[in-house]
Order: sequence, then structure tokens, then C-alpha cells
Amino acid sequence: MLTSLFPQAHTRYTTLPVLGGSLEGLCAWLVNLGYPLSAVRRRIEGAPLLDKCLQQRDIHSLTGCTATQLRACFPRQKRWTAQIAYSLGRSLMTYLEEQGELTAPPPTPSERLLDAYCHHLGRVRGLAPSRIRLHWSYCAQFLRFLRYDVNVQCLSEVRIGVLEAFLTETANRLGRITMQTVVATLRSFLRFLTLSGIVPAGLDRQLESPRHYRDERFIRALSWDDVISLLNTVNRSTVKGTRDYAMLLLIATYGLRISEVASLQLEDIQWRARVIRVPRPKIGTSLDMPLTDEVATALLEYLRHRKSEESERHVFLRVRVPRGPIQPYAVAEAFYFWSERANVHPPGLGGPHCLRHALAMHLLRQGTSIKTIGDLLGHRNPESTGIYLRLQVQDLHDVALPLPITAVGPEVMA
Repeated sequence: MLTSLFPQAHTRYTTLPVLGGSLEGLCAWLVNLGYPLSAVRRRIEGAPLLDKCLQQRDIHSLTGCTATQLRACFPRQKRWTAQIAYSLGRSLMTYLEEQGELTAPPPTPSERLLDAYCHHLGRVRGLAPSRIRLHWSYCAQFLRFLRYDVNVQCLSEVRIGVLEAFLTETANRLGRITMQTVVATLRSFLRFLTLSGIVPAGLDRQLESPRHYRDERFIRALSWDDVISLLNTVNRSTVKGTRDYAMLLLIATYGLRISEVASLQLEDIQWRARVIRVPRPKIGTSLDMPLTDEVATALLEYLRHRKSEESERHVFLRVRVPRGPIQPYAVAEAFYFWSERANVHPPGLGGPHCLRHALAMHLLRQGTSIKTIGDLLGHRNPESTGIYLRLQVQDLHDVALPLPITAVGPEVMA
């Protein structure tokens, strides 16, 4: 591969003291991921600088090197060659991790404690992996606040004042509703530590959750005219445009969550039966819904433009290398991208979730029952559906009683 990329200068790269033996396999790995040869060539051109940086850090072989040591050697300058070397380093680190050639560093005390806690969450409490990752994130912040890796005995000395100091610091960057999750996570972690005999009992009961009043948030639904305007703005002459249009149309038609759009498989679309099976990982079941003509046309238009990859069964793939299925945040990025061009301003917190709210409001105004709307949105509790159906001021105009002006006499005015 190096010989074909650099017919005249391939020995310049194969003879590098540290990286020379890994570049051939790295090139083949990048090509398999879908990188064009020009991009692979540019990355390899940064190998001499990266090799020099490794030697300056006393790394003379990749054998026995950890990801942390390798990452510390990446050049950070803003010059072009340094940027190319940095990109090469990131690709090299991922390649070596997949090949199992990087040495795993010993786990820190925090990592060992969090591993035990997450094992407890999965095996004892049965939490979903996404929820376990959320617990890991907040509890890791708490342990960093305590500097647990420096002093593992600090947990036995934790009292309510330390917990309040952590929550006060965290509240400076998070809202009240998110802080409710932080407090609930910290309570769960403290109960686990109590069962493990690390902290005294009762600390979890001393934490008070921030108050959040039902329906205090403003309406988050886009108007249906804005939804139509957003969909019509998407440029469907490109692969990205056809993909983004299909993703946004799925949310506007079926009220899908962004994770459900990203996880959609080709097997979930039953063309002959005209049924689409929507995965509902949040509730652990799937929902079969009719495949409308508009959605079927949008999906077919995208699949015809999409590069065929027989081994990839996800419907929506990345349009840029490396190839592979999209992540949920890609759906949100597509929504923000086209909302800006359509001059549509999402209310409240914004995000593609407001399309779910818009669909719920649209169906309610068409006379659809709340039970049907809740089933479509994947809700088990009608109160969850009620959050989506908070009426706007314009809806209140229709139920307001006329002011009885004729009943007001001169004596009342006096």
C-alpha cells in the first residue's frame, strides 16, 4: 500500500524508527473504512513529524505503549503539518486499539469503584446501559471533586457539607431539572457505598432534590406550518439532503426519538407489507406502524443514493468517512442545520424533540384521542403524553367566554 501511495519515497516512511512497522497495516485499515487514497496519503505525510514527537517523549516502540502515553505525544500546533500529524495520531491510536496492540493502563481507584457500582446497577437494579453510563458520568464528577484517586479514605469522611458543596458547584452549570437527576444519582451512589460499608448510613436521605413544578416549562412544539417549512427547505439533491429529509420526516410522521431513528435497521422496513417496525429501546418493545407513501418514497430516494454496503444493516449511515451507522447526535445536528436555513426557531430548549411535540399537538387538534397519541409516542403513562399536549395561548382563545358587556349597568360603573 505504501509503495502505491508513494512510488518514489515509500522508504522514507517504512524506515521510520517508531512508526515504520505499523504504517502499512494502518493504510489498509483506513482504506477499508472508506477513506479515499488522497486522504490516506495526507495522513501518512505527517508520519515523520509524529515519529519525531514520539522519540522526544522517549517512546522508541509502540509495543507496551498506552493510549494515554500516545495521546500525550500528538503535536498541538496550528500549522498544517502538525494538524496532519495530529490526525494521523488519532487514526493510529484507534487502529492499535482495535488490533489490541496498546497496553491497557492499570485502573485507577475511581475506575475500580465505578466498575463495581455499574455492575451493581446492571445486575441488581437492571438499569439500561444508557442509564448506567449517565450514573458513571455524574459519579465520576463527584469522585473527582473529592480527589478520590489522591486520597481513597476521603469517602469515609464525607458529610452533608461536602455533598452540598459538590451540588452547589454542579448547579452553576446545570438547570434544576437536570439537577434532579444529579441528586437522584448521588443518592443511589451513596446507598451503594453504605451497603459496601464505605460511608455511614443516612447520607442519601439528607439530600433534597430541587423543586420542579408540573407543567412549568413553556410549550416546546413547533407550529405545524414551521414543520412543513423545515421539511421543504431540505435540499434533496445530495446524499446528505436525502438522508436528513428522511430522518426528519420519520420524526414528524411517527414521533420517533433520535435514538430510534439512528438504530433503525433495514429489516425494520417491511416493504411488501407496507409496515415499519420502530425499535423502542426506552420501553424495551417495538411498534409496528403503517409505512406511508411519503415516508416510503423518502427512504427509497435515500437508499438509492446511499453507497451500497452489504455488511451494514443500519438504514442511516455517515456521509463522511469513516463509514458506519450514524449516532443519535447526528440527527440533532441535521435538525439544527436545516432549521437555521429555514429560519425556524425551535421554542423552549429546541432540538428535534420539538417535532414530537408538534406531532402530538397536530394530532390532538385533528381529534385524535390521547390514548392513541400516547401509543404512537411510546408512552406507558398518560401523564407522559400530557406533557406534550400543554395548550398554547392561541388554543385558550377558543374556550374563552365572551365578556357580558350588556350586563354592566351605569350603577355598576359608578
